[in-house]
Amino acid sequence: MVSELIDKYIWLIQTLIDAGERGLTLPEIADRWEDRYDEYYPRRTFNNHRAAIEEIFGIEIGCNRSSNRYFISYGSDVTDQDSSRRWLINTFTVNNLLTLGKERLTGRVSVEDIPSGQTYLTTLIEAASECRKVRMCYRKYTREESEWLDIHPYALKEMQRRWYLVGWCEQRDAMRVYGLDRIAGVELTDEKFPSPVGFDVDALFAESFGMYLPEGRKAVSVDFRASEEQARYLRDLPLHPSQREIQSADGYSVFRMRVIPDNALLLELCRLGSRIEVLAPESLRTAVIEEHKKALKLYE
Repeated sequence: MVSELIDKYIWLIQTLIDAGERGLTLPEIADRWEDRYDEYYPRRTFNNHRAAIEEIFGIEIGCNRSSNRYFISYGSDVTDQDSSRRWLINTFTVNNLLTLGKERLTGRVSVEDIPSGQTYLTTLIEAASECRKVRMCYRKYTREESEWLDIHPYALKEMQRRWYLVGWCEQRDAMRVYGLDRIAGVELTDEKFPSPVGFDVDALFAESFGMYLPEGRKAVSVDFRASEEQARYLRDLPLHPSQREIQSADGYSVFRMRVIPDNALLLELCRLGSRIEVLAPESLRTAVIEEHKKALKLYE
């Protein structure tokens, strides 16, 4: 279930996108708000929502002062400007539609469950946007007991059906990544932390494959050959944003991406099995071969 606050942000974004560039006056927006939420929509609340939408989603709600109409520039294309923003808006919008129409859609629409859900998602989004420290009870997969940590939440990132928190851990005196599905409790404090200058979570993981911090490791060029059929899938859904097709021949294609060869990449390449062949670097090719040998041994 999408939280009430995020639901309202998404409703306002979608309402203005649907209105087109002509936009809507505040009374028109307020009328639709009352129809949707059965409550009065004060100007102050609307302005607070405008500010929050710009900060969280990077979407500016403009105003034509000559007509006092509010709009989102190029509304129909706004979600195409950034893939992560588009994913977030689409996800919350679809969840909202499914919640409103679940009785009518039962048995007709199915979506994958994200294990971490949204239990702490909106609380952490709020903490990150306001630079507020959180106390977090966390348990690693490799540990039986939980521990309480003081975290400066920098950003939230979704990866392969899991939400992750990226932040500074006071106990570790270092930046860490935490899976939201391993969080047992979150306490939002009133203590502020200095906003990290120029921090960009997408830039931080630009050369990573999974949710592994670079920590000084260097990206390498990874070349792999794909069958003709698999190549069609890879063109539509690349393994990594840096993926490029560098060779195409009868029956196969060769792709290249620049990425840090972490364990997540190894597992993904192995998942594709015989549909691809890693060509370079030799160390990664050898690692894939050894992983396949281990799997084969289980069935011998």
